Amino acid sequence: MLRILFVLTDLVAPLICGYFLKEHHLLSQRVNDLLIKLNIICINTLLSLLAFWVLPLDSGLLIAPLFGCFLVLFPGLVGYALFARRLRSPLDRGAYMGSAFLSNIGTLGGVCAFILYNEQGFAYAQLIATIQNFLLCIVVFPLAQYYHAQATHAARQTSRLTSLRQMFLSPNQLCIVGMAAGLALNAAGVARPAALGTLFESLVHIGAWSAMLPVGFFIDLHTTRRYLPHIHSLTALRFLITPAAALALASLLVSDSILRHTIIILSFAPTAINAVLAARLYRLNVNLPAASFLVTTAAYLILIFPCLFFLLR
Repeated sequence: MLRILFVLTDLVAPLICGYFLKEHHLLSQRVNDLLIKLNIICINTLLSLLAFWVLPLDSGLLIAPLFGCFLVLFPGLVGYALFARRLRSPLDRGAYMGSAFLSNIGTLGGVCAFILYNEQGFAYAQLIATIQNFLLCIVVFPLAQYYHAQATHAARQTSRLTSLRQMFLSPNQLCIVGMAAGLALNAAGVARPAALGTLFESLVHIGAWSAMLPVGFFIDLHTTRRYLPHIHSLTALRFLITPAAALALASLLVSDSILRHTIIILSFAPTAINAVLAARLYRLNVNLPAASFLVTTAAYLILIFPCLFFLLR
């Protein structure tokens, strides 16, 4: 029961701290970027290794990636069919699609899955998040480039990513190496030392702070207020349409209760900060995903996950 306090200490507190540091000019953009790299390259890689070292080697390893695809493609396609194509500006449509495709299943979803289901829940969340990262590269980035080209009437735009090597073999993908190493040790029957279990729990808290504090740095309350009327459909997509479909599908296909409940937790995940970064990278309307990110994240932390905690524990 006391783990519900992690929502405040590991998720809400770093968000507020990052916003406070930015508003009082106590944290520079350079240091904030270094925190993001530290989290992605070092802490996530270690967490992935330790979590997959003790993950049960069963059918969940095959089913989880399928839901990784579903939790990205389903809200993206529904968002386009029902909402995005009504927007007149290609810059708005591209930003909306990024917000529909991408949810915070890696950082926020991973911590929430850990709160309820320890290393096993965290590992499933990271496996699903890895699929989203892959789809970010092959679906969301090209789509964002397409909408930018459409807005500027350009027949062809040069990608901001200079090569496929940079896209798929960057240090940001080191967590996949951690997963592979953990699975190899697991399959070889090497027992994980008890001390590393204690290290894992400490790293989850450190990782939450190093991930959520930089997110707080990006919060802009003044801009968010102006875009509130435009994100009602994204809120419905995140908290009603996608969870309902995921719950129905998981109930039919998943027998493992921990994996099924982890999928439910992730299906409610708010808009990802990567949607904001993709919009910025391809010069779309950054304010729309930023507003969606802030509103859905606040709703998830204050209302959605506390309810899930008491329903699924």
